[in-house]
Amino acid sequence: MAIPGNFLSPAAESMDPSYSAGWRPRANAALSIGTGGRNGPNCMVMRSVAAGEMQAETIAGYAITAGEMYQVFADASASTQPERIGIEWLDATYTPVGPITWSMTTSAASSAWHRVGVAGVAPLGADRARVVLSARAAGTAAVHFWENVYFGLPIRTPGNLLTFNAESVEADASGWQADGNATVSRAVPPVQWAATYYAAGGHVIAVTATAAGTASVVTAERPPVAPGQEYLAQALINPPASSSCWVELRFYDGAGAQVQVARATLAAPGTGWYRQIVSAVAPEGAATCGLAVGITSATAGQVVRTEAAVVTLFPGLRTGTVIPYDAASFEQGTAGWSVVSGDAAVARSTPWGTGFSGAYSLAVSSATATTSVLRSPRFPVGAAAGLSWSQEFVALVTAGAWTMTRATRWYDAAGTDLGDTAAPAVGLGTPGWWQYRADAVAPPGATQAAIEITLTALAAGSALRLDQVSLWRALPLNAVTVDEARAAVAMTFRELTVGSLITIARIGADGLRTLVRGPSGLYNRVPVSGDTLRAEDYEAPLGVPVSYRADVLSADGATRVERTTDTVTLAAGDPDLAWLKDPGRPQRNLQVTMTTAPTWTRPINQSAHRIKGRPLPVVISDVRDGLAGDLAVWTRSDDERAALHLILDSGSTLLLQTAPGNGLDDMYVAVGDVTESRAATNALDEWRAWMLPLTQVDMPTAVGVDGTSGRTWQDVLAEFSTWQAVLDAYGTWEDVLVNHKRAGGG
Repeated sequence: MAIPGNFLSPAAESMDPSYSAGWRPRANAALSIGTGGRNGPNCMVMRSVAAGEMQAETIAGYAITAGEMYQVFADASASTQPERIGIEWLDATYTPVGPITWSMTTSAASSAWHRVGVAGVAPLGADRARVVLSARAAGTAAVHFWENVYFGLPIRTPGNLLTFNAESVEADASGWQADGNATVSRAVPPVQWAATYYAAGGHVIAVTATAAGTASVVTAERPPVAPGQEYLAQALINPPASSSCWVELRFYDGAGAQVQVARATLAAPGTGWYRQIVSAVAPEGAATCGLAVGITSATAGQVVRTEAAVVTLFPGLRTGTVIPYDAASFEQGTAGWSVVSGDAAVARSTPWGTGFSGAYSLAVSSATATTSVLRSPRFPVGAAAGLSWSQEFVALVTAGAWTMTRATRWYDAAGTDLGDTAAPAVGLGTPGWWQYRADAVAPPGATQAAIEITLTALAAGSALRLDQVSLWRALPLNAVTVDEARAAVAMTFRELTVGSLITIARIGADGLRTLVRGPSGLYNRVPVSGDTLRAEDYEAPLGVPVSYRADVLSADGATRVERTTDTVTLAAGDPDLAWLKDPGRPQRNLQVTMTTAPTWTRPINQSAHRIKGRPLPVVISDVRDGLAGDLAVWTRSDDERAALHLILDSGSTLLLQTAPGNGLDDMYVAVGDVTESRAATNALDEWRAWMLPLTQVDMPTAVGVDGTSGRTWQDVLAEFSTWQAVLDAYGTWEDVLVNHKRAGGG
């Protein structure tokens, strides 16, 4: 699987089928192909010719922009020597510009695949860059293995309030500062990240306790927050043995004073790398936030390492859920859940890794075979009377056996108990995690709700875990709307399972199915990343009834669910107007006024052979080509003229759509040499006459809707401190949307 955004070719990235098209020896090295790779079957073997530093480099120099930050990483393996990786900056003549940006050398050799990487800003005068791999050999024929190489723009978590360098520390440690009794430095341990975990680089933050006691570091950055919004912070922690490490989400007021802190302590099962999550709602008066990592009761010189720091707005385990993350996933504790009657006891599960969606879950145990009632805190649901609500959670029986009754308990604004709406009792399934859901209608006056679970232990010592709890207003599973102004159809599919595969097709009046286009191409078994998927179809026909069908396949392929929307029709519109649409850049779509419909020709490649003695020739023909002709259109303003230039500039395949009945079918076209002329002799007249030579082509299938998936304004805010910096980096607002920086920008 190619790394998204990689400047390197797939062969240079994965060494498959060979490294030779992308790599060459640079110094003291011989290269060959090896096996046992993770990104494909092969890897590159770098073997020293003599003692000393051996190096390999990419043959190509990749185009870059001076002043822009770039990232490189690779996976390496060697039992005898550590390694480093670098970026060599070059001018247009391939002459080096300044020193190579090197990573720190890995702290120890490791025969297990591990990550090495670095990031740096291209210096003034740099026009290209190449990747350099290096290791110092003790003698002849020392072997080093390489694969899974990336070079390109920094890879960061979408929506992260922190900058790339604070998240990854690949450039330096300036994104972090000592918080108390600690020093901050960078380290490069040989960490065995998954081959497809691209957010991890080679460098990590090392927190060293200055003296015995609590030691901690905190991000130097203070990204802005909004009071009342829920935020989720997380970091990977590499704890020392027998330690108590934690992460904190801290909120500060406008003067920089800390106004609230939430902590989540890591229950480490060992000394590996573990992701610890903490969440909280920003309090009144909060203006900024920070992420801290620390260790309690450290000994002098003890070290805890951290990597991949992320702070984001919490989107909810289910779209629209009213349950905050701490009470839904139990990453920090029991979060207010309590046993209101019976002998059961609750606690956060331990150790790390005992949860379903996060690292932990709510552990429930009963020493006796009896009934207990477990209740969540109350959550605001607004004016909920008469509305349908759904609750959902997963459960795992770890000992004994249980029966369960689920209920939603309602309260008014004063906290008065309005009773509950219960579902029938069920036995908890085994083995493994089981999902449970119940629907309820809120009674009059309800503004708050709690989830109540009545659990009956069928044997003494029964135990179970609960996780991934949600409570949300039930909405239709499928919805579809039309946007006449943009000639598009929007569809929403709710309550999907993350990790399943979805295929979305448009169904025409004739029953013909056409795949709908998404960010990465057509929606054909695309992995689901959230419980709600919203898609827009800019290629839906005008004036023709259509519906949409989603086929959802479970990740293991065992189950398949079909979803079908209602039928909708986009208005046909004025028959004198035509839509020109760019499938990959729908923000450029526009309507133009047709003056003359094309007179179509259908060329054919054929030859006639005259046979001696026969009056008629023998004709050999290929299949007849598609339609070709000239479409004459008007633009009525300078804005329309500029918009038509913009959609034509890329040279991409376009979709031509008109109202039914005028003899022009919807078709994908390539536009040839365009002519633009004035419609009148008056110099101030904005009307222009255009002649667009069209050639019918196939629907582009690999083109995705242009943009960076998941990109938000927060990503822009995390990278740029002022609007002027944004204006300096991008030429247009479209460039901001799709993250296309101008030369020298950023």
